[in-house]
Amino acid sequence: MTEITRVPLQPIAKGALGKLWVGVAAALLVAGGIAWAAMPSSVKVETLVEGQGLSPTKDDVALINYKGMLTDGKVFDEGKQVPLAVDESIPGFTQALEQMQRGGKYKISIPAALGYGDKQAGEIPPNSDLVFEVELLDFKSKAEIEQQQRLMQQLQQMQQQGGAPGAPGAMPPGAVPPQP
Repeated sequence: MTEITRVPLQPIAKGALGKLWVGVAAALLVAGGIAWAAMPSSVKVETLVEGQGLSPTKDDVALINYKGMLTDGKVFDEGKQVPLAVDESIPGFTQALEQMQRGGKYKISIPAALGYGDKQAGEIPPNSDLVFEVELLDFKSKAEIEQQQRLMQQLQQMQQQGGAPGAPGAMPPGAVPPQP
């Protein structure tokens, strides 16, 4: 048979319960402060020219003009009419794109932790904050783009086979192509 050791319960001293809750709250605040300090700074998005409409999501592909710079102004990359899958970029750039609208121009500041972190990336030194000037020209869902690609492939196949019936220059059904 197992023997249980009994410990008598002591009454709580007057005011002790309040002190206990204050201690628990203080511990939570300290733990929360440590967790907050460990989180990377957020991305800053400054609107230079207002855009219109909805913003892209992680499932979209954006068409952008951009210039990427270090905080000292040194340009490390730029491009015009670049298609970019929103979810295939550095975390800070993804977060910024999700705040943009078609036709808008933006200046974004990305802390190193949401960029390339402690890794060297081409001309970008480790632990570098990044600055981008971005114009969001357009965006489409990946499904829309895949549908357009299938349509283009079908059109190319029809052109290779003599064109669509009824199209200008297409041969009527059953006609024999002229011999050279």
